[in-house]
Amino acid sequence: MSVMERLDQDMKQAMKDRAALKLSVIRMVKAALKNEEINKGRPLSDDEVLTILTRELKQRRESLHEFEKAGRVDLASKAREEIDVLAAYLPAQLSEQEVRDIVREAIAATNASSKKEMGKVMGAIMPKVKGRADGNLVQKIVSEELPT
Repeated sequence: MSVMERLDQDMKQAMKDRAALKLSVIRMVKAALKNEEINKGRPLSDDEVLTILTRELKQRRESLHEFEKAGRVDLASKAREEIDVLAAYLPAQLSEQEVRDIVREAIAATNASSKKEMGKVMGAIMPKVKGRADGNLVQKIVSEELPT
């Protein structure tokens, strides 16, 4: 079952269950996906859907960080719940050790020898971890693994 079909099914179920927050999040995601489809003028591939879901999740995480910084417990709680709903549609996240192993493989494959070649290494890694690892974590590990 594709992510789009799963979103449709879950939206119907959220309506039946009167789960307002879940319904709201799914509607926001579906709207973002529909806008992207209109912009591209064609149906989205699973990879593109994954990219949009990841972007939405990243926005919620940034909001959560800002709400916590401002001491807004109520808004932070809502953002956490939205993150939980969105995370259910993404593939299982890689552990830090798994990301570190992928980074080491990419460094060896690209023969990167300094931080100046970080872009080349990131370019090799990101397609492999798309939707399964946070870009900030990957960047942090790459900078730790590459010699200066």
